[in-house]
Amino acid sequence: MAKKAPTGPSGLIIVDKPAGMTSHDVVSKMRWLAGTRKVGHAGTLDPMATGVLILGVNKATKLLTWVVGESKTYTATIRLGVSTLTDDAEGQVTALAPAGALEALTDELIAEQVAALTGDIMQVPSAVSAIKVNGVRSYARVRSGEAVELEARPVTVHSFEVEGLDRLTATYPVPSAESPAGESVEKGSEQQEQNEYDVLDVRVTVICSAGTYIRALARDMGKALGVGAHLTALRRTAIGEIRAEDAHSLDTLIAGREAEQPLPLLALEEAARRLFGERLVNDQEATDLSNGRRISPSAGAEQAKRHSSAGGSRGGHDKPTTEGIVAAFAPDGTLVALIENTRFRGEDLAAPVLVFEAGRTF
Repeated sequence: MAKKAPTGPSGLIIVDKPAGMTSHDVVSKMRWLAGTRKVGHAGTLDPMATGVLILGVNKATKLLTWVVGESKTYTATIRLGVSTLTDDAEGQVTALAPAGALEALTDELIAEQVAALTGDIMQVPSAVSAIKVNGVRSYARVRSGEAVELEARPVTVHSFEVEGLDRLTATYPVPSAESPAGESVEKGSEQQEQNEYDVLDVRVTVICSAGTYIRALARDMGKALGVGAHLTALRRTAIGEIRAEDAHSLDTLIAGREAEQPLPLLALEEAARRLFGERLVNDQEATDLSNGRRISPSAGAEQAKRHSSAGGSRGGHDKPTTEGIVAAFAPDGTLVALIENTRFRGEDLAAPVLVFEAGRTF
């Protein structure tokens, strides 16, 4: 039996994800709001994180393949002096910095480690991540008590800026008598003794490739400085050119549905214009693209870069991006296909990589 075509409008919607929800929770809520199961997202956010989550509805889910590979911008707070199992504030505390270690940290030492983590780097993802190891999510293996070591992957940190430093005190469990400061803090009962410890919060802004873990940047900074670290706050402020100012809160969207207002979707055609270059093709070219045929190359568009995924995932370096992709529109304004310049039998041509209006004659 043929699949039932999704009903209702198609487009992107940008949600400001609240803390405490998974990205899948937001997708589930959007299915209810949009009245369709054809909903997907571009780029997972951890439950504690907030900010830009791009969702595709109906036909627009096909655009997410390219959105996932776009660069991401985050603001975050890295807490030096405390390590956790998950490298963020939701995990069990595993170590506290040795006495006096934080006092010895200078702005220059921190700046050196920020510089070392900027540019093209090899990053070991957080063990508590959604990466699959032999078919099982890494976080599931960790939660079952298994020690997981993931392979380092190439990522790019385009910009890593320190916005401010705050020396504070925070309450954490007291290490057991057998474990001096700087070693592991065992998980205890609710009655476990608490104490105040000095910490150093580093407020940062990071622009990075897809597949980069900000938690791992925090972990690696703390390790290099000899004090440990984890994230206490994380907010995604942009995916490519889509910014937090474009986002809607879930509460606003729910209130709109209750008031029988339409979803504020960025229509499929407008979304394509914002994400990709735009080209107006004639009727014959539109027909050719609709039927999978190549047309003359797009002026000013570079040949799209393709990355081989042989040998396993390479993080953001193996994900398609919007670079070199052009949205082709028919004379009547119909979005026909996404195309890219390529070489075919020694000739420069534009080939369809995604067709929206298959088999149509214009």
